[in-house]
Order: sequence, then structure tokens, then C-alpha cells
Amino acid sequence: MKRLLLASGIVLSLLSQRALPAVQTATAPAKTGSAKVANKSSRHPTGALPDSAREAYLLAWGVDQLSVKLAESGQLVRFSYRVIDVKKAQPLHDRASEPALLDEKEHAALQVPTMEKVGPLRQSQPPEYGKSYWMAFSNKGSIVKAGHRVSIVIGAIRLDGLIVQP
Repeated sequence: MKRLLLASGIVLSLLSQRALPAVQTATAPAKTGSAKVANKSSRHPTGALPDSAREAYLLAWGVDQLSVKLAESGQLVRFSYRVIDVKKAQPLHDRASEPALLDEKEHAALQVPTMEKVGPLRQSQPPEYGKSYWMAFSNKGSIVKAGHRVSIVIGAIRLDGLIVQP
């Protein structure tokens, strides 16, 4: 009986050690125990949107390949997307709308900065099929961090559940 218990304990130990690296590589690396928290708060530990959300954004707003990444040592957050339906994606390119990146966990709303000689850090030319576009949000003080779940709001468009990648 002792041998059976010892053998089952070794097998369980080996199985848990094999499963552990897969979980660690699927989440953003963290210096503290925040990777565990990120896994518990998200049903999608890889940081990807579920297929249903991708399809919904494609049908509603004509965009896919949505991504939110930290840039410039975390001082900017870059949102990018690819246009699939030019008519539906038109509101994303409206110069009158002011985009915002919302991080509800941190109670933060980031804005697109306007540079003196360049203008707003966003592309606002008319959308074209198959082209990728981007906009950058000021993250002064590095409020938004990798692994945070954010929303992008541009006029009537709201894209929820995007996870910030490093």
C-alpha cells in the first residue's frame, strides 16, 4: 500500500511539473504572483480574444487582428487593427471623435496625445481594405501594464476585453 501511495505521489508530482511550464508560457511574465491572478480573472489565459468576440467585432465594425501593446518603455500603449469592411470601419477613422483607452481596474482613461508638429498620434486617413492602422495612447506614469484588460472607445464604437501585451 505504501508503494502505491508513493508511486501515485510521484506520478502526480511529475504531471504537475509538466503542466506548469505550459501555464507559465501562456501568461505574461510577472515578477510577483500576478500571473496567477491574471489566469483566474481570464478564461482565455493566452491573452487572445475569444473567437466569438473576434467575430462580433468583425461583423459589427469590420475590423480584425486587434492588438494592444506597450511601446516606448511603457510610456505609450499602441492599439492596432486591420480593416476588413471599409464602410463599417469608417467611424474608427473619424477625426472628430476622440479615442480613449479605458482600464477599469486602474480607473484610468488614456487619451491620444497631440504632438505640436505632428498632430494626434493616430491614423485618420480613409480606411482601405486589408490595411492595418494604429493609434497610440499616452501612458504617462505607466498606469496601464502588460496583462491588464482594457477597452477602446472611439465615438459609438466600444471594443472590450483587449489584453495589453508586453
